[in-house]
Amino acid sequence: QVQLVESGGGLVQTGGSLRLSCAASGRTFSSYFMGWFRQAPGKERVFVAAISRSGGTTNYADSVKGRFTISRDNAKNVVDLQMNSLKPEDTAVYYCAASLRMMATTSRTWDYWGQGTQVTVSS
Repeated sequence: QVQLVESGGGLVQTGGSLRLSCAASGRTFSSYFMGWFRQAPGKERVFVAAISRSGGTTNYADSVKGRFTISRDNAKNVVDLQMNSLKPEDTAVYYCAASLRMMATTSRTWDYWGQGTQVTVSS
């Protein structure tokens, strides 16, 4: 089992940047695929980015490709999401997720979730 705690959210203007971090507990962090999802008010939770266990493979939603970068440090049990060129439509609660099985884009395939961190982009 793994516990996930996100940090780094906040309020930023359009075009600005934020870096989200997700700290994981446990000694088997490198066994997990890691991902980020987001949920805007009144909408479903959607995939943002995912990274393989070694960090060698990443996947991004089309809406963030070229602007967001996911990375991980298995020695520190951390996965980050660097968000650049932020837009108002990026406003959402961002969730860190972990899976032992796969790095899918559907939320139901992920096993563990953090509590979320709010990102607000003002226009």
